[in-house]
Amino acid sequence: MGRVVLVLVLTLLGVGPATAQGQVQPLVADLSQHLVAITTAYSGTEVLLFGATDGPGDVVVVVRGPIATHVVRRKDHLGVLWANRESVVFEDVPTFYQVASNRPLEEFARPEVLARHQIGEDYLILPVQEEERYRPEILARFRTAFLRLKREEGLYSGSVQGRIQTLSNRLFRLNLTFPANAPVGPYIVEVYLFREGHVISAEITPLVISKIGVGADLSEVATNRPVLYGFLAVFVASLAGWMADVVLRKR
Repeated sequence: MGRVVLVLVLTLLGVGPATAQGQVQPLVADLSQHLVAITTAYSGTEVLLFGATDGPGDVVVVVRGPIATHVVRRKDHLGVLWANRESVVFEDVPTFYQVASNRPLEEFARPEVLARHQIGEDYLILPVQEEERYRPEILARFRTAFLRLKREEGLYSGSVQGRIQTLSNRLFRLNLTFPANAPVGPYIVEVYLFREGHVISAEITPLVISKIGVGADLSEVATNRPVLYGFLAVFVASLAGWMADVVLRKR
């Protein structure tokens, strides 16, 4: 945080971001916080990303993670019932994926560069378990379904969001929005500086979303000790029913 604040001050003075050796860095960026704590009252949050460049250029921000495996199933109408038929397993894909830039990507970035860095849903690699089993058109259909489901959950951005604010072609800022259903775990925030269609500098900043308090304890028990969690749930439900019965009898 302190390094970037100093850089911003130097930039405003016209000095530009510099290293300890006096060399100018094309790009520096940081977050207002690196840990988002989820409590029982958590309803989503925003994290400020800010930084500076050594001159004109286009800035792109990509937020990814955590990595997980997802199963997408296709339902068919069998008589009066709907049943799951074919399914595809996507392995090691980000559960959260958002992209933002100061202007549309197609105006300044080359497609091969976007593909190399997986910037944008069209260029995001989604590995499939036993990929050789499926025809290309089937994989394309399930990929489209996966992206649509993630967008509906608010975890993927359907298009690049041009929300990065710039000042004097040097300073920039962006409010990263994380909904209430954002998965817990490690995230990475990638910041790219483009010039003439190419990435000339990049910064990667970590971010962690973590549960704390009673909610975290319950989540840990439910995940790692499901039998104990089941007994506790039954006990609490029975206790609540008994207490309600006692109160009603007194009236």
